[in-house]
Amino acid sequence: MRDVHGLAADGFDGVRAAFAAAVNGPDGDPDAQLAVFQDGRKVVDLWAAPDGENAVTALYSTAKGAAHLVVAMLVQDGTLKLDQPVSEIWPEFSGFGKERLTLRGLLAHRSGLIGVDGGFTDEELADDRRLAARLAGQRPFWEPGTAYGYHAFVIAALTGEVVVRATGRTIREHYEERIRGPRGLDFFFGLPESEESRYIPVLPPAKPIGRVPADTLTGVAFNAAAPQVDDHGEFLVRFANSRYTRALGPGSAGGVGSARGVAAMYAAAIGDGTTPGLLTADTIVEFTRPQDPGTDLVTGETNHFALGFEVQSHRYPELGAASFGHSGATGTQSFADPASGIAFSYVRRRFAVGGGGGARENAGLVTAVMDAAR
Repeated sequence: MRDVHGLAADGFDGVRAAFAAAVNGPDGDPDAQLAVFQDGRKVVDLWAAPDGENAVTALYSTAKGAAHLVVAMLVQDGTLKLDQPVSEIWPEFSGFGKERLTLRGLLAHRSGLIGVDGGFTDEELADDRRLAARLAGQRPFWEPGTAYGYHAFVIAALTGEVVVRATGRTIREHYEERIRGPRGLDFFFGLPESEESRYIPVLPPAKPIGRVPADTLTGVAFNAAAPQVDDHGEFLVRFANSRYTRALGPGSAGGVGSARGVAAMYAAAIGDGTTPGLLTADTIVEFTRPQDPGTDLVTGETNHFALGFEVQSHRYPELGAASFGHSGATGTQSFADPASGIAFSYVRRRFAVGGGGGARENAGLVTAVMDAAR
């Protein structure tokens, strides 16, 4: 039976109990962390492993939330325009109907560029500029703008190339200067060598996942055609635990950090009711509006995406319509809920059944937090 360490403010004792039940449950992760802010104040900061207070681990697609917070800020500044064709900023992004796709359509996972014929090497997957160069000439896997599907390894390489072409700087550079650096956030695109001693490796699922069929859209999006991919669990663990990946910090799947760092980022995004957040109310409404009521061609989910962020209220009805965030492959879940002032991050080291936001304890933790917040 794992003990729980850390802070739960008055009124949040039920969250501590829910977290203890989660880490000791049948699919629990004894290295998990949970952090929650309400109106800018840290109200929950819990960990289970005795040495877990300052640990960081691979957060996979949690990175997409940080990457698209940068994009939202650049749209808010007027530097980027949602309804401008991507090809006007990035001329090589053309052919096969790509030249008509807008930044809005790209952020909504509508480009059809979910992968490339033959797959990517691990080194390519870690390097957003190399990914973007290969994708620019790739024939999409459906006509751009006509459907949507999860661009698992590549969405932030695509949106990131738009950022580079428009500003001369990478998403990572904008994130470091405007978001992480000023706040000292424990959430990195590119883990510095000086922080490596805190890294705890990701652990594989209890049972092998196997290989996703390469001739499906799911297989294309998850790189199944690549010769180095046999079991997908082993591949994902190898990718994240590589120092090369951690050093480059790809924006789609290469974030490294702690629950405390991710929750603090989302708290900064929405502000504390007195100090304005990084995003205005109008920007939040624009970026959290669901884009497609249909089915995600890659994951089979419905109502999956807003602009760059996953729709959170669809998974967790307790949350407001303007909630936004992104899950990570191990079962990590993180979001902001402007209506309640809650910023939430639950981080796992071990792969959960269902992956992404599918860890079975997520719903119970969200419910406990929202009950306490009320």
